Amino acid sequence: MAAECPSRDVLRRLTGRWGMLVLRVLAEGPHRFSALRRRIGGVSERMLAQTLQGLEADGMVLRRDFQTVPPHVEYALTPLGHEAALRVGALLGWIEDALPEIARGWTRA
Repeated sequence: MAAECPSRDVLRRLTGRWGMLVLRVLAEGPHRFSALRRRIGGVSERMLAQTLQGLEADGMVLRRDFQTVPPHVEYALTPLGHEAALRVGALLGWIEDALPEIARGWTRA
């Protein structure tokens, strides 16, 4: 809980809007950058690149460059990333299931 704890940076990257969605999509299998961007509606190229770089730095995502022309790069989850995706997936599933109840609160506000 300390303000300077490095876990806060990991938490921010994992639980941010884009990090959770990237983990969810990559849990299905490797994807190219353009395929990830198509699957995750609303994410800009810049935000997706930053999210992938952060998740790669944390050891959650593996970037594989096939060294071809034209460039072919795929992103996949590492074993640690698979574990995180399972946990994030549970939260996302709960949100989807509870959305009608959550939305009722919006109408009262």
